[in-house]
Amino acid sequence: MSRFERQILLSGFGIEAQQKLQQARVLVIGAGGLGCPVLLYLAAACVGCIDVIDGDLVSLSNLNRQIIFSEKDVNKPKAEVAAAYLREKYSDIRIGAIMSFLTPDNIFQTISDYDLVLDGTDNFETRYMVNDACVLLNKPLVFGAIYKNEGQVSVFNVADKHGVRTNYRDVFPQMPSPHEIPNCSETGVLGVLPGMIGMHMATQTIKLITGYGALLVNKMLIYNLLFNSSYEIDISPNEAAQKNLPKTRDAFYKMDYKIACASFDIDSNWEEVLVAKMQAPENILLIDSREPYEEPKLEDIACIELPFDQVLKTSNRFGHFHTIFVFCQFGIRSRFIVMEMRKQWPQIKIFSVKGGMSEFLTHKNRKKNAS
Repeated sequence: MSRFERQILLSGFGIEAQQKLQQARVLVIGAGGLGCPVLLYLAAACVGCIDVIDGDLVSLSNLNRQIIFSEKDVNKPKAEVAAAYLREKYSDIRIGAIMSFLTPDNIFQTISDYDLVLDGTDNFETRYMVNDACVLLNKPLVFGAIYKNEGQVSVFNVADKHGVRTNYRDVFPQMPSPHEIPNCSETGVLGVLPGMIGMHMATQTIKLITGYGALLVNKMLIYNLLFNSSYEIDISPNEAAQKNLPKTRDAFYKMDYKIACASFDIDSNWEEVLVAKMQAPENILLIDSREPYEEPKLEDIACIELPFDQVLKTSNRFGHFHTIFVFCQFGIRSRFIVMEMRKQWPQIKIFSVKGGMSEFLTHKNRKKNAS
C-alpha cells in the first residue's frame, strides 16, 4: 500500500497527478510561520524535490507558529533544521536546505532551476524582489502573507484562459515607506493564522502542479480569522505596476530594494552599539523608546528611557551627541522614530537598532553559548 493511496483514489486526481507531483521541483522561500506548514504538506503530498531557503536562526518566540521547530532547535539554522526534520519523515523525496538570504546578486541563479516558487517571507524588500525576479524569469509564484488577524493568498505570474497574467505589483504597485511596514513582531499573531494561510499556499501549489481544480490566478483570497470570513478579489493588470516593474535584468540590478523600502542607512546592530559605546561613551546616546511597561529593561548598557511620543519633544537634550541609537522591542517603531529624528537633527548620525530588545537577548544568548 502506498502512502499516496488516498490521493490517487481521489476522483479527478489519480496516478497521473501523483507522478506530476513527484517530478516537480519547488523552492520555498522562508521557513517561518508560512513556510513550515507549506513544507509539511508539500512533503506529505510527495512533491519530489523541495528546497527551502532561509538565512535566519530559530528563536524562542518563533515556536507559537513555526511548527517544525522545538525548544532544542533555538539558535539553529531554520532551513537546516526544517530539511533534516522532513528527511527523517520521508525518504522518497529530495529535501534541500539553503542557509542564506536571497539578494539581488544571487536570486536569479537560486530560483532559475525550479518549476515554481513559494514566497513565505515577512518583509517587503524580499517580497518585491522575488516578485520582480519571477516575472523576469517567467516563474509561477505562490504568494502568502499575514497581518494581525488577516491572511492573503494568490498565484502570480500564471496566465488565465484569456492569456492575462498579473503579479504582486498589480496589487501593490509601490513599495511602502518605513512607517507603513508592519510585521507580526510588532502587531502580534495567533499561530494558527500562518498555519491556515500556509496550507492554502500548499493547496495552490499542488493544484498548480497537477492541474487539479481552480487556482487563485488573477485573484486574491483574503481570510479574516477574527470574524471567520473569507472572500476573493479580482486582480487585473495595473498601469502603475508596469511603470515600476523592471523590464530587464539590468533594470532589476539598478533597483535598490533596500533604499526603496528605506532600510538603507537606517539600521544599525547591537555589535555596532557596543563598539561605539566602548570607544566614545561620552559622544554616544542610546535611547530606549519603549513604553514604561515593556519588559525586560536593558541593564547591560547605559541608556535613557524615552517613550515613543516623547522622543521628538526633547530637542534640547541631543545637540552635543555625535551618534544616537534608538531601539524598541522589535526594531519597527524605532525606524519610524529615526526617520523623524533625522529631519529635526540632520547634523547627528541617528540609527535604529535592528531587531530591538528581542535581538539583544538573542545576541546575548549567542555570546553566552559561544563562551
